[in-house]
Amino acid sequence: MTSSPTRPLILASTSVYRRQLLERLHLPFSVIASYVDETPLPGETPPDIACRLALAKARSVAQAHPGAVVIGSDQVADLNGHALGKPGHHARAVAQLQTMRGKTVIFQTAVAVVCLESDFAQTELAQIKVVFRHLTDAQIESYLAAEQPYDCAGSAKSEGLGIALLERIDNDDPTALIGLPLIRTCRLIEAAGVKVL
Repeated sequence: MTSSPTRPLILASTSVYRRQLLERLHLPFSVIASYVDETPLPGETPPDIACRLALAKARSVAQAHPGAVVIGSDQVADLNGHALGKPGHHARAVAQLQTMRGKTVIFQTAVAVVCLESDFAQTELAQIKVVFRHLTDAQIESYLAAEQPYDCAGSAKSEGLGIALLERIDNDDPTALIGLPLIRTCRLIEAAGVKVL
């Protein structure tokens, strides 16, 4: 039997990956796009970027829906403190994957939950340590042709063929790498008044 939330639940994202993850909780929710400038601020670290943007996305949608519990999320690939965002196109994806091969990258995945009516706003950060294989240029091209992951942080679409790019994953939430850390999301939406179980 599925439980019903006491407040409307909104995912402030049009990401198909995040929507599919949230559907695992069997809760009714709506999806509303957030319009937030994702340009990093001067001197901002990758964890700070992810947390700021997750909260900004949630707040952006919450402004028009003050009684709802709104979930925002953001992910930044962090290579030695340098933020790698969504590549957007093939050439940049190739450059990102060439830079990451054989290295450890931390995917900083933040989730924020906001309800303006109850003055609730909390953010949590999941840090996923990923070791990339020593990929050849041909392997990179083969992966990009198959997945075209131009909307994924660091070009790494781990829920698809991107898993073949990786040597090892170390984290405490198996959903965080895909873009929405559900363990943390459950904790936050329950604190905001949405019953999960």
